[in-house]
Amino acid sequence: MQKRMKEQVMQTYTEAENYIMGIPKFVPGRTLKDTERLLRQITGDSIKSRVIHIAGTNGKGSVCAYLRSIIMESGGTVGMFISPHLETMRERICIGREWIAEEEFAMVFDRVMQAAVKERKQGYSFPSFPEFLFLMAMCFFGRKNPDYIILETGMGGRLDATNCIANPRVCVITEIGYDHMQYLGNTIEKIAAEKAGIIKQGVPVVFVDKRPESTAVLAEYAKKAKSPVIILKKDDILDVNINNKTIDFSLHTGYYNYVSLFLDTPALYQTENASLAVAAAQALMDEKITPDAVRKGLWAERWPGRMEEVLPGVYLDGAHNEDGVEALLDTVRNDGCRGRRFLLFGAAADKRYDKMIQKTAEAGLFEKTAVTVIKSDRSASIDELKVIWEKYKAIAYSFYNDAGEALGALLADKGRDDIIYIAGSLYLVGQIKSLIRRSQNDRF
Repeated sequence: MQKRMKEQVMQTYTEAENYIMGIPKFVPGRTLKDTERLLRQITGDSIKSRVIHIAGTNGKGSVCAYLRSIIMESGGTVGMFISPHLETMRERICIGREWIAEEEFAMVFDRVMQAAVKERKQGYSFPSFPEFLFLMAMCFFGRKNPDYIILETGMGGRLDATNCIANPRVCVITEIGYDHMQYLGNTIEKIAAEKAGIIKQGVPVVFVDKRPESTAVLAEYAKKAKSPVIILKKDDILDVNINNKTIDFSLHTGYYNYVSLFLDTPALYQTENASLAVAAAQALMDEKITPDAVRKGLWAERWPGRMEEVLPGVYLDGAHNEDGVEALLDTVRNDGCRGRRFLLFGAAADKRYDKMIQKTAEAGLFEKTAVTVIKSDRSASIDELKVIWEKYKAIAYSFYNDAGEALGALLADKGRDDIIYIAGSLYLVGQIKSLIRRSQNDRF
């Protein structure tokens, strides 16, 4: 149980962040009505922005980022709330591409804290970790009044704190796969139903036709809500070409017809996420969003931790479930590597890391794998990971209790034409990003 906080004004960002990290992720009995009531107390009627709500298993953050960039290229202002963060909690709340400043973070923390403490004295429960951050974001956006607010669900959709927004302008649901099954259900249909919980009466919904079973569920929920539907199909994305760390492709939409698009990334899976962002932009029916703004917006965006080259020939990728790993492997198969491929892998214990390892090992793409633990109490242990990796005798692997040591070993063996991939957990991505940033003038 979290220690009761001193009911005083926070003086620094660090104090606020440390306190938030101690808030429970789940609070029994807490409902969306509680979130909505507290939101009204905090923001009143100050939220005038048009809201875009995004749920899904993989690709949510990338779709948020691409859509943000499109809106910005159209001359609009946009606030964005995402989860999780990689290095600093400030990443979760931004206007444009600027993270919330530390002073503003502390200020909106205090506003939410005061309201939550007041409610607690009235007998209400204290907000959960994701709910508290969502309320802080909305408090901040109410002060900044951007044209649009993009909200990413933290997990699921139906019960997520962001779902207290009753009238979004458009809802977007990205690829649905197996993740958070202990909370969302153990079938694609059950998981899709949780994601479909963000669909609102009459509000346009955009989703990808990736799995028949999830498509059927989403279409049925949209039909019941009488929501206009835009479905991105596989054959809407055409003529995909990888050109020295960039991608060009054609997209067919009902609004723009065929449009040529360019992405500043080698990640093949981003064609789907970028296309979903384009479809969502279409659904906004904003005359300022032109095909030229779409092209420029997509090209200008590069989302951290998604096939991000952090050192020459060293790529970070946020693949942290089965579908994410499969998408990573598709990109690796097409990377044009002229040398060897190495992998640095770490995973959370509550993920299906056995399936992730199986896909990775059976792909036969990596000559050497360094397996490590991540700096999180959710990390799978070396012993747990060993049990799985040792099933695949044809793979050369080694185990490290320190991710920095693991990366150092791979770098020491890396030749000019070799490529190192780092994947398995967003926690690992953030950890390595911080490590490299701190060590630019050291051995890395």
